[in-house]
Amino acid sequence: MTKKVAIIGAGPVGLAAASHVMERGMSPIVLEAGVSAGSAVRQWKHVQLFSPWEYNVDKAAARLLSATGWNSPDPQVYPTGAELLDRYLDPLATRTPLAEVIRTSSRVTAISRVGFDKAKTKGRDLASFEIRYQNGRGPEVLRADAVIDTSGTWFSPNPAGANGLPAIGEREFADRIAYAMPDIRGADRHRYAGKTVGVLGAGHSAIGTLTELARLRATAPDTEVVWLLRGSDPAKAFGGGANDKLAARGELGAAFAMLVSTGEIRVEAGFVATHISTAGDRLRIGAGSSCCGRHVVVDELIVATGFRPDLGFLSELRLRLDPAIEAPVALAPLIDPNEHSCGTVRPHGAREIAQDEPGLYLAGIKSYGRAPTFLMITGYEQVRSIAADLAGDREAAERVELELPETGVCTRSGVEGGSAEAGCCGGPAPLKTDACCVEDSVAKESGKTGCGCGSKA
Repeated sequence: MTKKVAIIGAGPVGLAAASHVMERGMSPIVLEAGVSAGSAVRQWKHVQLFSPWEYNVDKAAARLLSATGWNSPDPQVYPTGAELLDRYLDPLATRTPLAEVIRTSSRVTAISRVGFDKAKTKGRDLASFEIRYQNGRGPEVLRADAVIDTSGTWFSPNPAGANGLPAIGEREFADRIAYAMPDIRGADRHRYAGKTVGVLGAGHSAIGTLTELARLRATAPDTEVVWLLRGSDPAKAFGGGANDKLAARGELGAAFAMLVSTGEIRVEAGFVATHISTAGDRLRIGAGSSCCGRHVVVDELIVATGFRPDLGFLSELRLRLDPAIEAPVALAPLIDPNEHSCGTVRPHGAREIAQDEPGLYLAGIKSYGRAPTFLMITGYEQVRSIAADLAGDREAAERVELELPETGVCTRSGVEGGSAEAGCCGGPAPLKTDACCVEDSVAKESGKTGCGCGSKA
């Protein structure tokens, strides 16, 4: 009998999982909560990816597409989310055999084993999975031999509070708060142009959003940009610059470092948001006690503090997750942001992400829990290995078929490594300059010989 595999989520990794499962002669069923495949990508379609096409197309998916006469994009070009949809995900979901196995508007609400609650063990591994989901016709039930959860984290962003809880007042003022990466110069321009906008966070989403707000000032000069940084050192967000093998990621960090150095972005370092209230018709963001802590007054707040997995519908299954970052325990040490900030993670597969529930796998960005270092190609390698494991091909499941790009600068236990010093004179220099750091670049652009940093080395 053909093994049936339920795949939760029809994003890039979910569709890749379906492609590999189908190629292995098994039967995938993809349950997608949105009205079409790639619903999360449609939320950030204005964003350009850090990685070029060569890192964003799964090999099994490409083989399915090739039979349709699909023209693969230039591997060295960096797509936007919209281009990822138009040139890859939409054709994959609608023009290949995957079109027959994707069920859209199907939100998974619970998963268990047929006839077994979480506490019952004997015979458990022989029972099918029971997946319950909601669609326009009401509740539905699907039974499957295995489950690959690639539902992602986009729709469960972290709150503003540094303690993992919403800041006091955060929910009450939800209409003035956006999460992740709004379309600053596009669909959401009217919301931010000419306003004072606070951005909370220090990851790539935050610095990308801050950079877009700074660019908005070119056509809306009254726009003021305030970076609410929990940490004390802005340079930690600048990244590896020219040493990053993903050039677009290095360019972003270097350009952002320049904006901070020149004062285009106002920095409020050591700002741990605790309260949100009103100051007239504006938002008052407080740090510390409500009576005597610091505060910043803005018109709009963007919270870009990362994401967390939704584990609610998995509550009747046996999970083994790291208690801190909620990633599979074997994967957690490789990605734990408490230990390192490297974008490079050792390639891994079914063995590292399998759960105590036989036949259950968390894959894609959901497998990273609360860690922020995921690359799409990592998810593709995960599901290639999972499909091999489900097909009984242990050799292929254990084999590594991926080489990841490096960031150029890593931090492990707070110690900087690599050839670029993130804290050196404002951070690494922009790419394609002869400067050694941001301040050196600024000095040379103003006609000076430099900041002298190079001679200090």
